[in-house]
Amino acid sequence: MMHDISHRLANRLNELRRARGLSLDQLADQSGVSRATLSRMEKGDVSPSAETLGRICAAYGLPMSRLLMMVEDSFEPRVPFESQPEWRDPDTGFTRRSVSPPAAGLSGEVLEGHLPPDTEITYDTPPKPGQEHHLILLDGALTLSVDGVAHTLTGGDCLRYHLSGPTRFETPATRGARYLLVLI
Repeated sequence: MMHDISHRLANRLNELRRARGLSLDQLADQSGVSRATLSRMEKGDVSPSAETLGRICAAYGLPMSRLLMMVEDSFEPRVPFESQPEWRDPDTGFTRRSVSPPAAGLSGEVLEGHLPPDTEITYDTPPKPGQEHHLILLDGALTLSVDGVAHTLTGGDCLRYHLSGPTRFETPATRGARYLLVLI
């Protein structure tokens, strides 16, 4: 098991450096860790000491605990379209695709919803009270009522809220709605 964690740490260190557009030389300059050591760590040839890992994390502005959490709680970073589960409500035609499904080590989840025209869906109680939601209406028209307050949205609008009571999604007779919902 330890070997697997070391392998994931090596991969994650490489991903972090590449995502920031840094060369090994640039990271060596920023962290004070030699280029050769960084290269060997990213290949999994050596495991970093706590001090070395601390220097690298400082260069990235990333707490070591966060880096280790990303490594310890394994998940697939890429979710191909064909692996994103979709569910269809047979009564309303509403579809819900889990673009970024929940995973250990991640706080957020992203859903894509499609509501046909003239559709109303009401949720009486939240599944997770207090959960933070960000709904981005990609296309169409939607009235989203949160705790009895109606918010009329058009394409490009974002509604941010904490889920605490009932919600109602409504589309007009002339237009449906396509949206992304980010759950944190």
